[in-house]
Amino acid sequence: MKNKLQSPLTFPCGVTMKNKFMLAPMTNTQSNEDGTLSEDELHWLTMRAKGQFGLVMTCAAHVQKIGQGFPGQLGIFSDLHIEGHKRLVAEIKSHGSLAVVQLHHAGMRTPYELIGEAPVCPSDNEKSGARALSSEEVKQLKNDFVAAALRAQRCGYDGVEVHGAHGYVLTQFLSSEFNHRTDEYGGNLENRSRLLFEIVQEIREQCGKEFLLGVRLSPERFGMDLNEVKQVCKRFIEEDIIDFLDISLWDVFKMPEEEKYQNKSLLAHFTELDYKNVLLTVAGKIRNGDEVKKAMESGIDFVSIGRSAILHHDFPEKVMNNIDFEPVKTPVSPDYLKKEGLGKDFIQYMRNWKGFVIED
Repeated sequence: MKNKLQSPLTFPCGVTMKNKFMLAPMTNTQSNEDGTLSEDELHWLTMRAKGQFGLVMTCAAHVQKIGQGFPGQLGIFSDLHIEGHKRLVAEIKSHGSLAVVQLHHAGMRTPYELIGEAPVCPSDNEKSGARALSSEEVKQLKNDFVAAALRAQRCGYDGVEVHGAHGYVLTQFLSSEFNHRTDEYGGNLENRSRLLFEIVQEIREQCGKEFLLGVRLSPERFGMDLNEVKQVCKRFIEEDIIDFLDISLWDVFKMPEEEKYQNKSLLAHFTELDYKNVLLTVAGKIRNGDEVKKAMESGIDFVSIGRSAILHHDFPEKVMNNIDFEPVKTPVSPDYLKKEGLGKDFIQYMRNWKGFVIED
């Protein structure tokens, strides 16, 4: 297993990752208010590259100003952001890691106070106060995802991941619960997934076949249907235009929430698919060496690490040296997190995770 974790992995586009560890894209609220890169964000991410993550992915970076999902979010919707991204890419790559930016729009999950106007959604949503996007705005949204990918390519990123998970705008389009449109972007699954596929296809066309391209999906919560998400995965596999699928499971080892899908584990629902050329990673409570081993033995191609990457900037190094590695027990002190490269805003954000940070 040690050799398997340390061995390189080449994506269909030809880009090679030096090992099987990806830093999961994580909200950290420590960029500047205008979406430009902060020193804290730079420090946090480059420490993970030093710690031997083969692929370092940014937090969700919004592709439109009105798509901001949280305070201190890294932006990629303007050329104003290019200088910071170039610095970040250079630092990540200097440690031999792949640099990937996650493209994001929060849709109805955008807090009103961040943008000063009603958030947007495929359809009007009373609970969130979101308004429906017009047909023109849907096309603009697609164009802005593509423009952000091209901006990322100009900054030197190896690739992008399109964020279609966790109830953000592309999930909202996928969901029959939130998407009640009557145009070509609403109705059956083909229509509800149309925007996601159009964005991905256009990014591939515009950025070329040597640009790393992934899609993140989550099969539960936020109006998602497990079987529909599997159908979307199958279509991506058949169309063979992406390099990897990143399936966020919340907990890699749990059973599905819906009884009708409990004939197998949530992970097994996805590892049973024939991925052909497309590579698969999963995220969700892969916390120690043994769980890395179990996840890899399930048939995935590489692991995505979140929580343990916060606790140990060099988690990949530690696991590759000792497959029985156990991370430090939580709660941990703010000083400990500071030493692991978290800025004060990120440490404050981590207080929202129950039992993670020692109370002052």
